[in-house]
Amino acid sequence: MAAKSGLPNFVKDRSVVLLFLGGGASHIETFNPNSEAAEPYRSVTGEVKTSIPGVAFGSTFPELAKRAHRMAIVRSMQHERVDHEQSISMMLTGGTDPDGKRKEGFGMGAAHARILGASTTTGLPNNIVLTHPHSDGQYRKELERVVAGSRSGTLGAMYAPYIPDNTSESSKSVRLQLPMERFVDRRALARSLDNFEQQLDSTGNMAAFDEYQQQAYEMLLSGKIAKLFDLSQEDPRIVERYDTSAVQIGFKRFEPSLLGKQLLTARRLVEAGAGFVTVQSAGWDMHADGNNPNMEVGMKMLGPTVDKALSAFLDDIEQRGLSKRVLTIITGDFGRTPKLNKDGGRDHWSGLCTLALAGGGLAMGQVIGKSGLKNDVPNSEPIGIEHLLGTIFHYLFDIASLRLAQGMPREILKLTENTKYIRELF
Repeated sequence: MAAKSGLPNFVKDRSVVLLFLGGGASHIETFNPNSEAAEPYRSVTGEVKTSIPGVAFGSTFPELAKRAHRMAIVRSMQHERVDHEQSISMMLTGGTDPDGKRKEGFGMGAAHARILGASTTTGLPNNIVLTHPHSDGQYRKELERVVAGSRSGTLGAMYAPYIPDNTSESSKSVRLQLPMERFVDRRALARSLDNFEQQLDSTGNMAAFDEYQQQAYEMLLSGKIAKLFDLSQEDPRIVERYDTSAVQIGFKRFEPSLLGKQLLTARRLVEAGAGFVTVQSAGWDMHADGNNPNMEVGMKMLGPTVDKALSAFLDDIEQRGLSKRVLTIITGDFGRTPKLNKDGGRDHWSGLCTLALAGGGLAMGQVIGKSGLKNDVPNSEPIGIEHLLGTIFHYLFDIASLRLAQGMPREILKLTENTKYIRELF
């Protein structure tokens, strides 16, 4: 992993990969199957025992279950919103958008970039969101919400996420015009970079960039960043370990799952020194309505993609000696209702939310917090969105030194005051 040399002493040589399950993954069918409870309150897909004695995951996560000793599962997280746009904005801004109405707040990745700089000392963007175009209209909505929640807000456009595709108009960041499924096509990559360079030449926008931005885009055009997105550079055996494209995902329209390629790209980015990478995964809104499948069908479709891709990612970073330097976070909009609806789906529920973490050199192999018998509310001290943001800040920065840093805006310094974090991890 490229060292973050030349940066202030409050910055730790660490990165975050945030896997966001857009739509609201069920806490029950993922990390808390609650199989000892009565039938209405337990996983419809069953459970699988994990490497942590007495702990089970939903049955579509057999590979992750084998790696549970390298994970920490939070079973007492909750917040107060059940609307997608509001919940996603609140989650991805770490609560700096307190009501989710997008009138204030900024993405956690943007806050990271504001503290470190828009790009690393080698020119790699410090705030990256990995998405890919979707055929299904519901999936596209979820993508747009994740991009909006990752915004830079009042911190300034230069800290907006670098998004390597052209799927969203809600982000103000400059985007590489390249769908992720074409990363393996070197000729398409080269053509896309040529077009991007021509656009810069014709608009003269490069002159308006600050030093860090110019460095980042010069790095992009020189081919250094392009190589990070070119998965043909990888050992085919590693690509296969991640590859989820055999699974067709969607509801009204289907497409190959590219989650594995997104997470492999995330590994390449953090290994090169990127600080905060968000990976967007859509389709987790399993209502069993006109736009979404029921829980059983949805989990048997999407569960295996997360199970394979995330397991490959955790193994990969460990084998490369990165596991103590990369904290992986898995979460989404909220959880799902403890009872199935009449069509076999679960509706929106924020009384308990999905949250798991892996690596980072933190205390893994544990379950943090308890849920009630009906898997509806915490049966221990609740963990909120502010605890997630505080945990990320404590992991990435020396908070005491950050408070004394010169030139930090009030919005950032406020986040260092009376910070709450998940203490069991440290």
